[in-house]
Amino acid sequence: MKKVTGIGGIFFKCESPDETKAWYSENLGLETDAWGTNFEWRQAGDPGKKGFTQWSPASENSRHFHPSQKDYMINYRVADLVALEAELRKAGVEILDEMETFPYGKFLHIMDPNGVKIELWEPNDEAYDEIVEGRTC
Repeated sequence: MKKVTGIGGIFFKCESPDETKAWYSENLGLETDAWGTNFEWRQAGDPGKKGFTQWSPASENSRHFHPSQKDYMINYRVADLVALEAELRKAGVEILDEMETFPYGKFLHIMDPNGVKIELWEPNDEAYDEIVEGRTC
């Protein structure tokens, strides 16, 4: 089974998320909103389908990375999160929470051997596209 299909997002802590987003907007042209920005791309196997990668600076006090003590978290896109969770449990990987399902996909958090929290995401890119289109930058 193919496990990871791509990078779904990069999340990192910083002193001032709003100033960081403004700097990236002014200097590198990122169109940012309250969450950061999304990079839209086309899927190699089906160029008619969109995919997204999220870029999100977070407050240094954010608990979203907990229990990791690291200042970053990577979100990996996966094809079948239910099957992957079963494989991870069988392998003894530390599962941090219960799988959550939203209109834009399923999520599960694990811990890697270096103490980095990893977010696994089985995306529903069509629903995510609707959410992204509704945001105002």
